[in-house]
Amino acid sequence: MAATTLAGAVVGVEAHLVEVEADLVRRLPRTTIVGLPASSVRESTERIRSAIVSAELEYPKKRVTINLAPADVRKEGTGFDLPIALAVLAAAGDVPSDLLHRYLFVGELSLSGELRAVPGALPLAMLAAQRGLDGIVLPAACAAQAALVPELKAWSARSLKEVVLWLKGEGPLEEARTPARQRREDALDLAEVRGQPLAKRAVEIAAAGGHNLLLVGPPGCGKTMLAQRISTILPAMTFEECLEATRVWSVAGLMEHGHGLLEDRPFRAPHHSISTAGLLGGARLSPGEASLAHQGVLFLDELPEFSRQVLELLRGPLEDGEIVLSRASGTVRLPSVFTLVAAANPCPCGYLGDQRHPCRCGEAQVARYRSRLSGPLLDRIDLHVEVDAVDSAALYSEKPEEPSREVRARVEKARRMQTARYADLPISCNAQLSGPQVREAARATVPARRMLQDAADQMGLSGRGHDRVLKVARTIADLDGHGTVDLVHVAEAISFRGSTQDPS
Repeated sequence: MAATTLAGAVVGVEAHLVEVEADLVRRLPRTTIVGLPASSVRESTERIRSAIVSAELEYPKKRVTINLAPADVRKEGTGFDLPIALAVLAAAGDVPSDLLHRYLFVGELSLSGELRAVPGALPLAMLAAQRGLDGIVLPAACAAQAALVPELKAWSARSLKEVVLWLKGEGPLEEARTPARQRREDALDLAEVRGQPLAKRAVEIAAAGGHNLLLVGPPGCGKTMLAQRISTILPAMTFEECLEATRVWSVAGLMEHGHGLLEDRPFRAPHHSISTAGLLGGARLSPGEASLAHQGVLFLDELPEFSRQVLELLRGPLEDGEIVLSRASGTVRLPSVFTLVAAANPCPCGYLGDQRHPCRCGEAQVARYRSRLSGPLLDRIDLHVEVDAVDSAALYSEKPEEPSREVRARVEKARRMQTARYADLPISCNAQLSGPQVREAARATVPARRMLQDAADQMGLSGRGHDRVLKVARTIADLDGHGTVDLVHVAEAISFRGSTQDPS
């Protein structure tokens, strides 16, 4: 007798329906899994055998053949343990099969029959909703993620025995619920950064419009402190943005036990030794740091120390908001809409231009250091800011600095203006505007357009650079509460574009 259950395979951040077929034949006992299974799936036979015995059931003493269809999609991960076990039990007549095609089953089995969390619970739940299934049954540790999907019942189970009793109608399963949203209190505050009014202004503009930011200055001037605190002034994510970010983190297996929704904007700060796979995505088409920063901030400290090849591959995501991974196993698209915040020293020793410390670098060393950052990459960074060393007067000043909550209030007000302005567009902030869109949205005055045209000629701005200056000017106008971009807004935007085109 053959039986079929429904499971799902996660590729990238998307899930694909998989039919798990089990067939029993009166031959020498052996279990075979076919249908392009990875080693983690092939090894599941021993876990499943022990789990079934622990559930006080008997594993069939027959030839057991498991087929995972469609056979051209590679099946990876341990989430197939539960559906395979149920298919085997249904084929043996130990559980009724009438519910198996109405629900999606997912979960890893321990030797004792307990269900363990698996990555990708949220996209699997989305798949169940798209296919019109009655619900999804999954481990209690990750069930809160599935509860986020509207109009889908997510059933939480702690063991194989619980699922078997539920299928027999002899015991209940708990319906999963997601905890109420609650934004955590920030441990950091922008008020902790002493001085640096220009850099703080740039951080506020970057947060208000989603603009990329480059901070260049000597060691100890506060570049890293500023970057770490940009997350404290970013506006709260909408539910749709939370759902997008949670889907990526769910696939990566980074969601904490019992957490259904990623409520705070991600802040990812990879080390400069990171590989291409680590930043953009691995050989298994899994998300990298650039995707884990989706809807948040990607901070690259010591930017010139990163591999040039790695940095150049960021140009696509910065422009398109997605990463396309093409491997022998397939091609996937990973979401990657983030604000890039980068920090760099002006030279290898870090003290070029510093009045208090002599620079020990020769011209050739400085030139090689600057050449690590290409023009096309720098052209995609909207705000270039030179951060000077902080003097002792600012460090010991008793004048209070502006806290994050006050800056965030202005940022949120500017974002609300942008949300209303782009209600009919698939974007959420000024940085995501295309060229034609930004010219229409800016509504620049005639003097402002003339100033920008003159600056473009004098500074040799590219078409992309021109549009990015206009986007920044649009954000500055939003912070001022102006509907049109005026001369003063363009002038400030140009000053940030012209501060530094390379780390000097």
